[in-house]
This record gives sequence, structure tokens and C-alpha cells, in this order.
Amino acid sequence: MTRTSTAITTALLATPTLAGASPGQNWQGDYGHMMWGGGHGIFGGLMMIVFWGIVIALIVFAVKWASDRQGQGTRRDAMDILRERFAAGEIDEEEFERRRKVLEK
Repeated sequence: MTRTSTAITTALLATPTLAGASPGQNWQGDYGHMMWGGGHGIFGGLMMIVFWGIVIALIVFAVKWASDRQGQGTRRDAMDILRERFAAGEIDEEEFERRRKVLEK
């Protein structure tokens, strides 16, 4: 070998050693690949799916609860509308009493 190729070979073999691994060792160490290694296996992946499912469900329930609560304050029953029309003078007392009796049945 020439002096240049020996220097390059030495530098390439020394690089993993400088990174904390021996020349033949995997550069990832004991951590494996993403969530499937490191001892968590498929359990880690399932827990991630469960976690995000719970977060999304909580958001959906919060939005639904907030929209249901807004709709409750705007409902008026027929008797309230009848009283408002009588108070505004749209109907007379006779019409009010007739419609009130129909609504109370």
C-alpha cells in the first residue's frame, strides 16, 4: 500500500472509534431503529396510537360540548313567543287566551 492509501484507511477505521464505537460495531449502538428498537417493540407504537387517539377524542368532545352549550341559551318555547306577541300588541287578549289554552293541552 502507498502512504496515502494507508492514511485514508487509518482515518476511515478511526472515525467510528472517535464517535465512541469500535471499528466493526453498528453506528446506531444499542438504540435500534426509531421506535421499534430499544426494548419497546410494538408496544411503543401501539401506545403512540392510543395516545393520539385520546387527544383527538378529547378535542372532538370539547368542541361538541361547547357547541351544545351555545345552542341552549337561544331556545324559546311557544308560550314565551305568545307572551312576547301579546306584550308587543300583535294579538289582543282574546287571541292570547285562545292560543294559550291550545298550547296548554
